[in-house]
Amino acid sequence: MASTYLSLHYHIVFGTKNRAPVIDAKWRPRLYDYLGGIVHRLGGFSKRIGGIDDHVHLLVSLKSTHNLADLMRELKKASSVWVHDTLGEKQFAWQEGYAAFTVSASGLDAVAKYIANQEQHHKMKSFRDELVEMLKKSGVDYNPDYL
Repeated sequence: MASTYLSLHYHIVFGTKNRAPVIDAKWRPRLYDYLGGIVHRLGGFSKRIGGIDDHVHLLVSLKSTHNLADLMRELKKASSVWVHDTLGEKQFAWQEGYAAFTVSASGLDAVAKYIANQEQHHKMKSFRDELVEMLKKSGVDYNPDYL
């Protein structure tokens, strides 16, 4: 084959430290824009970003040269610094880990819609319950002590 063809899409979820509800609705859209800008600066493509006051969801497309752990480290670090310096929220921090799931090209629209409806979704389900459901659906083993 003369060329390389890829379809690498990820649904990434991570929360604030101790799941504190600190992502204020007043500046939440600016945070999402900033997260998307970081993904873009690193050479990826953000398809949809959303969430609520204690966590975010990102639907991103990456290149084969990306390392997901490196992307996540830079995403969390740069966005934390931005929240501290730009918004003055000095106590803001992300949790240590994250969840990432691959998404097929045929599933992109459904995941994007799911991310867009986070506020409505979380009127019925907690972040923890949502995460457990995603882990189980994806067949990921997990330790409940670390959720």
